[in-house]
Amino acid sequence: MFEKLKMLSARLDELEMRLSAPDLYDDPARAARLLRERNELEPIVEAYRAYERAQQQLADATEMLSDPDMKELAQEELQQAKSDIARLEGELKLLLLPKDPNDEKNIYVEIRGGAGGEESALFAADLYRMYTMYADRRGWQTEVMSRSETELGGYKGIVFRVAGDRVYSRLKFESGVHRVQRVPETESQGRVHTSTTTVAVLPEAEELDFYIDPKDLRIDTFRASGAGGQHINKTSSAIRVTHIPTNTVVECQDERSQHKNKEKALSVLRSRLYEAEVEKQRAAIAADRKSQVGTGDRSERIRTYNFPENRVSDHRIKLTIYKLDQFLNGDMDEILDALIAADTAEKLRQQSEA
Repeated sequence: MFEKLKMLSARLDELEMRLSAPDLYDDPARAARLLRERNELEPIVEAYRAYERAQQQLADATEMLSDPDMKELAQEELQQAKSDIARLEGELKLLLLPKDPNDEKNIYVEIRGGAGGEESALFAADLYRMYTMYADRRGWQTEVMSRSETELGGYKGIVFRVAGDRVYSRLKFESGVHRVQRVPETESQGRVHTSTTTVAVLPEAEELDFYIDPKDLRIDTFRASGAGGQHINKTSSAIRVTHIPTNTVVECQDERSQHKNKEKALSVLRSRLYEAEVEKQRAAIAADRKSQVGTGDRSERIRTYNFPENRVSDHRIKLTIYKLDQFLNGDMDEILDALIAADTAEKLRQQSEA
């Protein structure tokens, strides 16, 4: 670990020199790349240099112990140095954990009704409301890309974008099957039903992340329609984009402009294909090992929302809270923080085994 830290410290010094060169900003892309690298290295190197100072303090205090007049002060400094070294070692282990390159990205969230018919579609609408309320709390922006509504106000499917600070890092563990247990509005005898809704969280892919050959696309236009099939647009402004090699289909009809719908559909498609490629790489690296908080596969049941008990249970980390009403109003941090902590603990365990 410390050999790596020495190399990172030297690299930061090199970056500082390069960034002070007057001609660097003639190439804005290169300057941005070097600035980004420096910003990533700074907290690691600062912690390492603080660790080296604590080690020196420990050595100095140990030497002072032999002087009877300085013994009491030396013992205080010795204890402080040992405490600082232990704390900084823990910090450095966390700082050196492999970073998810997508953590800084914006996301697309796809929510689709599963088992349970209309009740599942209604819960899809509840989840959409939950995520947008959580986004509002964090100062993030949301934008609907496409949706398919039911007559009772639910969603057969909805895709929306969330943009802001480190969005993917907070919501990446939401992919999977969300199970709801409650008495549906359509239930006349008061019986509790179980339904499911699927969520997929996709990091937003830029063109640099994933190139799509235009020859691989089939683009169709059709008339946008609302719940029940009634036309809400008399022109064929809705867009359906099919990626022929993978048979991935994206539809977008929320904008009146065909051009804007096409732009949105291509953006969602790019992110879906990028996520599929990243998932292949994850599978190849992980092989037979699953993360403690689950695979992120949308077929995995991750959470149960039980209305009669006001309960939310996350099955991956075996955490249950009795605050369903607050959770659905966007107060999600207690469970999200626990998921992130579990993921960090698993990475530390893997690091110690390596």
